[in-house]
Amino acid sequence: MTALFLRYRTVAIVLLIAIGLAASLWLASRYAEQRAWADRSSEAHGQLQLYAQSIQTLVDRFRSVPQLLAMDSDIQALLHAPDDPQLRDKLNRRFELLNAAAGASVLYLIDRQGSTLAASNWNEWSSFVGNNYGFRPYFQDALHHTSGRYFAVGVTTGVPGYFLSHAVYDDNGAVIGVLVVKLELEELQREWVGQPGVLLVADSYGVVILSSRPAWRFRALEELDALDQAELVEVRKYAERPLEQLARQPGRSFDGDADWMIIDGPDGRHSYLWQRQDLASEAWTLHLLIEEDSLGDTARSYRLAAAGIWLTLVFLVLFLLQRRKNQRLQASIRENLEREVTLRTAELREAQEGLVHAAKMAALGQMSAAMAHEINQPLTAIQMHLSSLGLLLDNGREGDVRSGLARIDGLLQRMASLTGHLKTFARKSPAGLSERLLLSDVLEQALLLLAPRLRSEQVELVREVRSEAWVCGDAIRLEQVILNLLNNALDAMLERPTRRLGVQIDVEDGQCVMRISDSGGGIAETNLGRVFEPFFTTKPVGEGLGLGLAISYGIVRDLGGNLEAANSATGAVFTLRLPKHE
Repeated sequence: MTALFLRYRTVAIVLLIAIGLAASLWLASRYAEQRAWADRSSEAHGQLQLYAQSIQTLVDRFRSVPQLLAMDSDIQALLHAPDDPQLRDKLNRRFELLNAAAGASVLYLIDRQGSTLAASNWNEWSSFVGNNYGFRPYFQDALHHTSGRYFAVGVTTGVPGYFLSHAVYDDNGAVIGVLVVKLELEELQREWVGQPGVLLVADSYGVVILSSRPAWRFRALEELDALDQAELVEVRKYAERPLEQLARQPGRSFDGDADWMIIDGPDGRHSYLWQRQDLASEAWTLHLLIEEDSLGDTARSYRLAAAGIWLTLVFLVLFLLQRRKNQRLQASIRENLEREVTLRTAELREAQEGLVHAAKMAALGQMSAAMAHEINQPLTAIQMHLSSLGLLLDNGREGDVRSGLARIDGLLQRMASLTGHLKTFARKSPAGLSERLLLSDVLEQALLLLAPRLRSEQVELVREVRSEAWVCGDAIRLEQVILNLLNNALDAMLERPTRRLGVQIDVEDGQCVMRISDSGGGIAETNLGRVFEPFFTTKPVGEGLGLGLAISYGIVRDLGGNLEAANSATGAVFTLRLPKHE
């Protein structure tokens, strides 16, 4: 009966251990899945922010180009005399040079009726000159709303691009033409190839216009209604390209700000973690799809760890139970021996004590051997399991676990190191942001960025802050102005034997004044009044577009201040004046 009880007790313990092991593996899988995808979701959100920033930075580089060019006198003259061949040829060649310097795809001028008068590709087979683009939304938006932005497939070249337009006004404020810059985003798209997951950029119609995998391009994420289809055909947004809808259905539930989706895509039917982010300034939406297969390594590592922990706990509990049992047995034996000794007569005490002692030593010897066996067995089992875990991690059978975890640990260590300052500074700062700033603090941030150049070019910096100058504005935009002025001063002194950069801050007549001077020899008197004109530059060809000072002048003007240029005995002096903020 006792043997039967012991046999069934052993079976029950084994079943209990097996059930606990299965439960721990299941819980570990669930936890690993939730934890892994929560981490992937957060990582995907960070990736989308970087992608959105790269797109926004590229667009912002060219956003002001048509607006600034609209003030050009040659453009005004050609729109008033469109049949003048000399003006047309002159502007074609100027557009060609400006476009090459700016790095855009095409720069072209359209008259009031939608016909192209001049273009940077005037001498190519795909020249826009003579073509009518009056049906394009970017042209209509510029006519009625000053500026426009529109992504479309080129009707002339068949190459997709992003079109930025701005109206050209005459002296009476009437629209006489439209300037357009076309950006081809193919290079940006090629940079995404090979990145983790599937990146999709969809326009306001829900059509994929950019993707890290070209086969996904020009697929509709949502079904287009008849009105949208008719509008797209009218403006020829995607030319003749068919728009196949991307078949998808919701997958299992997930606790996070992302969605599980089962998608029949160009790569076959797969499950993805779908993360989204809006790019409101362009009316686009960024989507990042992460494959479910990437979860396997993480889940296996969690299951192995859970199994090891569970078995370790089981064997520890068994060891403690066995030790407690042995302690109770030893206590019971001691009590029995003591009771036997007290019942013996005095004549037999000595002999009895000897016998009891011998018996006790024998019992202890037997118990010690049994206890050693009971302890050695779980210890051996523990050692075997730990060795198995080590072999799984170190001898190649589960090498992907270790390498996968190492790679994840390394990606998280590089994203924490392209913000710092680029966010701060490269962040798009909304134009309407206004805060109380100490002008000297903004100067220090700018000098911090220029410190390596100051040291390498051995420039003597003379900084003089005479008063606390408090202004109201955007720190990032104001820092941009100061950086441009400082860089121009350093460029002017590049070939000079003596390089002395002076910065003075003071308060004069209720205005905060910053003067930046150099020893670069100054600006020619004939050019002094033109330094703030768009595209005017004294630098060699290819080293500048002449937009830096024009943009800086516009920023300072928006802040209610003024920017002036003059010459001193040793070089140029730029004076920045801003209203004092009390």
